[in-house]
Order: sequence, then C-alpha cells, then structure tokens
Amino acid sequence: MTTPAEQPAINLPDVLAEVTAAFERYERALVGNDVAVLDELFWDSPHTVRYGAGENLYGYEAIAAFRKARPSAGLDRTLRNTVITSYGRDMATASTEFLRPGTERVGRQSQSWVRMPQGWRIVAAHVSLMG
Repeated sequence: MTTPAEQPAINLPDVLAEVTAAFERYERALVGNDVAVLDELFWDSPHTVRYGAGENLYGYEAIAAFRKARPSAGLDRTLRNTVITSYGRDMATASTEFLRPGTERVGRQSQSWVRMPQGWRIVAAHVSLMG
C-alpha cells in the first residue's frame, strides 16, 4: 500500500487538459468515422484491449480491423456524465455515458489512457449498453 506522499498527483491541470483534448479528439473522430485518427489514438500493441457492445478485441490489429469493417452510419451520439481523471503525469481514465438518436438505451464507455512517446494513447477500452 502506498503512503499519501507516494500517491500520484490527481488531476494536474496541464495533464488533465491534455487528456481532455485527446478524449475530445477521439469523440470527434468517432462520430465522424475518422478511422485514421481512431487508429492513431489506440496504442499500437498486442496488449491493447477493447471490449465492445458485441465484440471482444485483443490487440491493436483486431481493433483496427473492427474499425475498418464497421458501418459508418448511425454514429451520432450525445455524451453525459463524462469524468476524466489523471493520475500523475502519464496515466488517466475517461468514463462517459452516451445516448444515440432513436433509442432510449444508455451506453457506457470507459478508456484507460497512457502517455506514450507518440502522445496519449488508449490502452484499454470498454463499451456497453444498459438494459
């Protein structure tokens, strides 16, 4: 167990701003089906994981293949209850709920972000729908 002095600084303003900008860039790319940006923002590693509403994807290659095959229609959504938290200078989480037009089902998305030499990258993601 770490002591309070060993715990990472939570939500350093500059780090939180960087992660928030990366998260917002991801969201724009998602609803705009900008596959190149979506691929860029996932860590290019076999260790990257994305659990989707109907698929479990292990490794960057599987995630990229899913993005290329996914329909580009019906991607609009509204976010709510977004919580972004940074831990130290190099790790953060982003959690949000989303609503899509034409359905009352609430979606949930969580992402783990890590600062890599190339910039902030998603190392793990989970998307699910309630009820």
